Amino acid sequence: MFKSALGIVVSLLALAVAVPSAQGATATKKSSAKKHALKKSSGKAKAASLRTSAAPSLKASVSARHGTSSTKTAVAAKRKTGYQRVAFTPPVNAVPPVMTAGDIAGLHATRDPLALKSNAAVVIDQSTSQVLFDKNAGVALPIASLTKLMTALIVVEAHQNMDEVLEVSADDIDREKNSSSRLRVGAQMSRANMLHIALMSSENRAASSLARHYPGGLPAFVAAMNAKARALGMSDTRYVDSTGLSSLNVASARDLARLVVAAYQHSIIREFSTDARYAVDAGGYQLQYMNSNRLVMNPGWEIGLQKTGYIAEAGRCLVMQTRVDGRPVVMVFLDSKGKDTRLADASRVRKWLEVSRPQALTQASARQS
Repeated sequence: MFKSALGIVVSLLALAVAVPSAQGATATKKSSAKKHALKKSSGKAKAASLRTSAAPSLKASVSARHGTSSTKTAVAAKRKTGYQRVAFTPPVNAVPPVMTAGDIAGLHATRDPLALKSNAAVVIDQSTSQVLFDKNAGVALPIASLTKLMTALIVVEAHQNMDEVLEVSADDIDREKNSSSRLRVGAQMSRANMLHIALMSSENRAASSLARHYPGGLPAFVAAMNAKARALGMSDTRYVDSTGLSSLNVASARDLARLVVAAYQHSIIREFSTDARYAVDAGGYQLQYMNSNRLVMNPGWEIGLQKTGYIAEAGRCLVMQTRVDGRPVVMVFLDSKGKDTRLADASRVRKWLEVSRPQALTQASARQS
């Protein structure tokens, strides 16, 4: 039994010695791992240090080769680039507006009781020829395509064959303003159709072709235009072409009122100038034209004859024969600036006529005649 007890004691002592040894071995292993990690970390630090210390030398070497200083390189490396979104604005070339002949003459300074936007205007009673409204009506100004009203009058009164087929040639191309045309060179159509689109849609090549196919050609046609103007008492008028593209075609508002009265005597001019739409066969292809004066499509207006015109020197122009409260009147507006201001002027005059009544019109006529 004593031996058994002694064996137990010896086993316990051996166990006691074994446990610390195991713990020591574990601690030794941990210590060894820590030392290894420290050595590894130290090695990395040294390598990084070597790289860092070597970098300035390398940068300096590169800078020296490229002729730049290491200081500038360091500053550039630290500099931050900022970005800002900027809307691109194209350069604007301010082109001053072209002054019309009326502006150059100072007509824009003239004030009138109706506050018209046209530099010159006249309104007459067609039945009595009394002047109902007058604004710079005796000043000769460029008239643009109002010229075509005289062109139509010459063609109609020459009694030329309206069924004769005319051809557009290179001579009808606009060399004055270089304007475009839907009528191609070589287009063919009757004289009646040429006249139709020249009046209602101000087709320049049609007006040119009409003059070329007059006996004696364009020179004889222009001479006939000027002769007719003199016969009508249009003393402020001069024509140099049949289209009105030249600013040398001039007339006063008063003269143009006389022309409207004369042209109104021909039903073909009344009809062609007031058609809203018209399609023509140009010799193998069809063209659809619209009236250049949208008032003819307004049921509130009763328009018997009209013609519009525009070139830069003339401004926006309009002549009309219409009825106001059953009274036939002729309106002429020259040198209006906006595209629609000549039409607005016509509306102002009509409203004034409606409010003034016939007796007031007679009194106004007496004051201004």
